[in-house]
Amino acid sequence: QVQQVDSGGELVQAGDSLRLSCAASVRTGSRFAMGWFRQAEGTEREFVASISWSGDSTYYSDSVKGRFTISRDNAKNTVYLVMNNLKPEDTAVYYCAASSKAIYKSHRYYANWGQGTQVTVSS
Repeated sequence: QVQQVDSGGELVQAGDSLRLSCAASVRTGSRFAMGWFRQAEGTEREFVASISWSGDSTYYSDSVKGRFTISRDNAKNTVYLVMNNLKPEDTAVYYCAASSKAIYKSHRYYANWGQGTQVTVSS
């Protein structure tokens, strides 16, 4: 079983940067891809980025490509999302979750969701 704790969200201004962290509690030997999703008020949860177990494969939504970077440190069981040049439309609760494959972009293929961390970007 994998349990995630999301952290790092806060109120920032447009153009600022933030780094989100997702600390996973996992059984020794567990291997899984990780993804970041976000959900703005009144909208469905949407894919942001994902990364394979090895870190060799990463995927991004078109809306964040070139601004966000996902990475992981398996020694620390932690996944990061560095968000640069933040925009007001990036405002949402950000969640991390685990999956069997990083190529999945639907939340239906992810499980063990973190509690979420709020990111608010003011204009």
